[in-house]
Amino acid sequence: MLGYVLTNFIVYAIVNAFTPGPGNILALNTVTNYGWKKGKPLFFGIFTGYYVVQIICAVFVYGVGTFLPNALRVMKYIGVVYILWLAIHIAISKPEISEEQRSASFMKGFLLQFVNIKIYMFGIIALTGFITPYNKALWTLIGFELLIATIGTIATSTWIGAGLLIQKFYVKHYRIINIILALTLLECIWSMLRA
Repeated sequence: MLGYVLTNFIVYAIVNAFTPGPGNILALNTVTNYGWKKGKPLFFGIFTGYYVVQIICAVFVYGVGTFLPNALRVMKYIGVVYILWLAIHIAISKPEISEEQRSASFMKGFLLQFVNIKIYMFGIIALTGFITPYNKALWTLIGFELLIATIGTIATSTWIGAGLLIQKFYVKHYRIINIILALTLLECIWSMLRA
């Protein structure tokens, strides 16, 4: 059972990290508008912010688990509802590319992650849905959040590296890609409910 849950944790993390979100879209648009060299400070800001926010999520979940242990069970079901909403949203969404970047600074990328609700929900739900039913130790939670941040960094790097290629491919095939991602998230919900 634990192997099944950990596999679904990884699947959830990959799907969540690789789907379009503020960081991935900003990175994609920055590399296509400014190139790698000029965009590099922003990219490193996004990466650094991702790690900091995920550590904050681990500390939050640990604190809730320590002082309000029954709240983790409630948070798990909130997470199920959120992932269901995310799956529906992904399945019916169309590609949206933001054109609002005017600079490519480290602080812009770093601060983006502090207002990026997607990665807060990502980190908290991953822990409460897959990890805390088995282990609530702070260092375990931080370790899994660092794994999430690493997967997120790899995902954003992929968006950067592929630049226009991903944008063109995604725009052309977004419907089938979104449906596959949504169905994968539904499998993650099943895994969370069994834990």
